[in-house]
Amino acid sequence: MDTDAQVTQLEQALIRQAESLAREQRERAESGKARILNEVSDKIRLAEEREVMAAKVEAEKHVRRQAQAAETRLAAELDRLRWALTEATLSGVQMAFQELVDDDERYLEVLEQWLAAAAKDLPPGDLVAEVRPADQPRLARDWAQISERAAPGRKVELSVHSQISEGGIRVRLADNRARYDQTFEARQSRQADELARVAMERLFASAPDLGTLVHG
Repeated sequence: MDTDAQVTQLEQALIRQAESLAREQRERAESGKARILNEVSDKIRLAEEREVMAAKVEAEKHVRRQAQAAETRLAAELDRLRWALTEATLSGVQMAFQELVDDDERYLEVLEQWLAAAAKDLPPGDLVAEVRPADQPRLARDWAQISERAAPGRKVELSVHSQISEGGIRVRLADNRARYDQTFEARQSRQADELARVAMERLFASAPDLGTLVHG
């Protein structure tokens, strides 16, 4: 083989080797490009997921804050309505009681009924019936008959108390072991607690369930 043929073969071999190296480099570059693109795509996807999750968390926090603020406002409004309803009802009760006190016949009948209830509920023993000073003369003239009808067989002393009162009667055992308080003020206090309880039950029964609205 002459020198020209050898050179030609060497050149062709070098060209083939260069082409092979070029293919390998191109394949590596394509593989690296695909890997980089996949990594970038994954990073973009994860970043988008984090942003969506962060936005969702922030939105939930915002909704919870709004719900808590609404619950606070609703509780305050219901409390205001409860007191307004209780006060309005008690005011009506007071007016009705004052009308009763002004009606001598009806008022004395009610006092006798309360005295009878006290005599029934209190333990055996002598009784003391206490009324406001203004009512003592109204009862004194017929007290023997009233006490006999209301508490037959029991001694009942008519007395006055020093409590500022709209009316009613307070009955106690003479030895102070027990007492039955039917003064207007005692009855009003008991009614206020019951009215407040009923008002809250009715008001909250009609109030929306904010938790359902938020999470439903």
